[in-house]
Amino acid sequence: MTDQESSEQKVELLFRNGTLTVAGIMLAFSLNFITQWASNPLPWTLIDLPTLAMISAGILIQAVALTRFLGHDSVVKRKFDRANSIFVVGVFVTAVGAISAIVIDFLQLIN
Repeated sequence: MTDQESSEQKVELLFRNGTLTVAGIMLAFSLNFITQWASNPLPWTLIDLPTLAMISAGILIQAVALTRFLGHDSVVKRKFDRANSIFVVGVFVTAVGAISAIVIDFLQLIN
């Protein structure tokens, strides 16, 4: 840690650890969702590729955020807030992909 980082505002460790736990659980749910979606009995088509890309990108973004949360310097508030923002983007991208998967499956069932 540099002198500047040591003088910056810190995140309380209990709060950081709670956030780290939530990020890990959310990432696990996202990975579970893509596993369940992959075992869906409906056949995959080209229309499923954007959904797969969104869910995969969201999972990758969440993993990047989790990696940043695990860093020793994540107690620096500025770095913690940046990792938190990245994580929220990852959750949002994964959620949009999950919703699109549900909509596509529903449309395929009614056709």
